[in-house]
Amino acid sequence: MKVIVCGAGQVGAQIANHLSLEKNDITVIDSNSDLVSQLTNTLDISGITGCASHPDVLESAGARDCDMVIATTQSDETNMIICQVSHSVFTIPRKIARIRSQSYLEINYSDLYQSEHLPIDVIISPEKEVAEAVISRLEIPCAFEIETFLGGKAQLIGISIDSSCPVINTPLRQLSQLFVDLNAIVLGIRRNTKLFVPDPDDQIFGEDQIYIFTTLEDRIRTLEIFGKVIKKGNRFIIVGGGNVGLTVAKKLEENKQNKVHCKLIELNRKKAELAADSLERTVILHGDGLDLNLLEEANVSQANALLALTDDDKTNLLTCTRAKTSGCELVLSLVNDSSLNSLLKPMGIDAYINPRSTTVSSILRHVRHGRIRAVYTIGDAEAELIEAQVLGTSSLAGKTLKDIDWPEGVLVGAVMKGNDINIAKSNIVLDEGDIITVFYNSKVVNKVEKMLEVGINFF
Repeated sequence: MKVIVCGAGQVGAQIANHLSLEKNDITVIDSNSDLVSQLTNTLDISGITGCASHPDVLESAGARDCDMVIATTQSDETNMIICQVSHSVFTIPRKIARIRSQSYLEINYSDLYQSEHLPIDVIISPEKEVAEAVISRLEIPCAFEIETFLGGKAQLIGISIDSSCPVINTPLRQLSQLFVDLNAIVLGIRRNTKLFVPDPDDQIFGEDQIYIFTTLEDRIRTLEIFGKVIKKGNRFIIVGGGNVGLTVAKKLEENKQNKVHCKLIELNRKKAELAADSLERTVILHGDGLDLNLLEEANVSQANALLALTDDDKTNLLTCTRAKTSGCELVLSLVNDSSLNSLLKPMGIDAYINPRSTTVSSILRHVRHGRIRAVYTIGDAEAELIEAQVLGTSSLAGKTLKDIDWPEGVLVGAVMKGNDINIAKSNIVLDEGDIITVFYNSKVVNKVEKMLEVGINFF
């Protein structure tokens, strides 16, 4: 597939990296020649320096025979124009744009993106998706990572294992025998910073981080088996009043079942004033989230969670550490730079969200060939969990899971037949139309997609 990626920033670079590893024909456009050179020197892709919304630049990138354009520049307006030019001049069949401004995302204006106006096939809103991810974390405070699959009926949950876990040093094979009716499976284990897909004879040790796939109905029981208790709170402090922080605060205010007491700290006076005008019950504090006196004024020691949601990783990490040492029950940080992940545990940070990974996963969901319904990236592109439909022409159809020759580093999480979700067992038969979730090392993505028999005819 031939794809043009407009924007060589963090998101564009990771998209280009993913797609180039899958042997797609990728061309990146950016006005910053240094960013373009950096990508073309490290990846098997082409690069052009220029304004991606200019028709001549797009044509130089191969827009005449392009299958898809992905507009991920920092400017919403530029991304919109890229899609318009791609449609009107080059008739590129698939157009994806990252749109950040909430004004453009109002439901009242959804007709704007129809083919006769601004022809954008898929709109990705990073701030909105990150805000939803933050809310999901608060539902299960003991998890450091959560993603929902199978129509909201199942989740991938990442938890840290401590020495009090009742099932440590127990082979995974034995767990399935002890809890026969439990709809859960361990798909990944991170040990000493290395993530791997476990075999049935592997055990879980203290200090491990594990990824469990479970149905929503069984998630509380599953977490209890691994020594975790869900304790929901209603007292929150948000540091950062940008688009993400503001959206999270609004969602917390909308919670009718659990009356939330929320305080928002913002350093920029204009943003603080905007937050005060936009929110009804949230208390706005103007100041630096790193200021210990201000944190004490916000009563941080009594808060159930502090959410560091600024656009600066270091500020987020230090704010979380200061809040944790001041007695805050749970701290969650936005972390754009995946290389900082190894610092999270030593700094006492309970949970994190990588906005870049969240955005990349959203875009990849719409990029992959075939009947791919969802893609979620784990860590620094170390592994993925993919949700896909079994095609009638697929080599998988009609076979039991045990008879399929999966590549090494692949594990099936669940199979959904109709509305019924079955955690993967070796005797399950895959039928046409079934939905499967597959967890795999990123190195074998090509093999997994080939087994699903994907093709450009999807578009």
